[in-house]
Amino acid sequence: MPFTIATWNINSVRLRAGLVERLLSEEAPDILCLQECKAPVDKMPMERFAALGYRHVVARGQKGYNGVAILSKLPLEDAGHRDFVGKGDARHVAARLENGVVIHNYYIPAGGDVPDRDENDKFAHKLDFLTEMRDWFTRERPEKAILLGDLNIAPREDDVWSHKALLKVVSHTPVEVEHLGAAQDAGRWVDVTRQDIPEGLVYSWWSYRAKDWEAADKGRRLDHVWATSDIAGAAHGSRVLKVARGWEQPSDHAPVFATFDL
Repeated sequence: MPFTIATWNINSVRLRAGLVERLLSEEAPDILCLQECKAPVDKMPMERFAALGYRHVVARGQKGYNGVAILSKLPLEDAGHRDFVGKGDARHVAARLENGVVIHNYYIPAGGDVPDRDENDKFAHKLDFLTEMRDWFTRERPEKAILLGDLNIAPREDDVWSHKALLKVVSHTPVEVEHLGAAQDAGRWVDVTRQDIPEGLVYSWWSYRAKDWEAADKGRRLDHVWATSDIAGAAHGSRVLKVARGWEQPSDHAPVFATFDL
């Protein structure tokens, strides 16, 4: 049975619950993974989403920061989480569908503004997080799994509006791309979005700082959908819902979709 899955950094699920409802009503993915929920789980407005058919939820939250949630129309069970770098941050949660597919929802640290681990603790945190991901995937090679979320890295030259201009900007520096690639390779993850859209500019994030984000179109592809190599061939239909970036009081991220025939 095919199912459609989406990922969206919502930048406060309570503030933008109405946008989540709009997405669920208009696009109706079977599963929606949210990041940066910025609330404890008991403060997330899950009853509003349940009213739209999303009665199955696995989430981790904390007050004011981070937070990840998996909303589903399909039955699923909690498959745990990992506390990367031991900071107690709600940055990962996993759920298992009845067909055995495990969904990993990630919110990788943004990394601050200075791309130097010695000068910037936030950047060091990001690199250490990615290293722990790599090591976990090396020890426990994932199978029949989907990884998605705000990975806060645009790895390819055509994932950013200007490769040259952003080479020293956090999210596109060579060291970040190298660390993300090492984690991807360790788990034999396939970048589903780029499997479906192999060429051309693809963005999922546009800065709030741009006066007219759409006209400037200085985007980056920070939000990703990956699948393990054993099921990646079942993926298709990848797309970014760019129009959501223009909704009233939007997140600076747009939802990213993929469909799996599993």
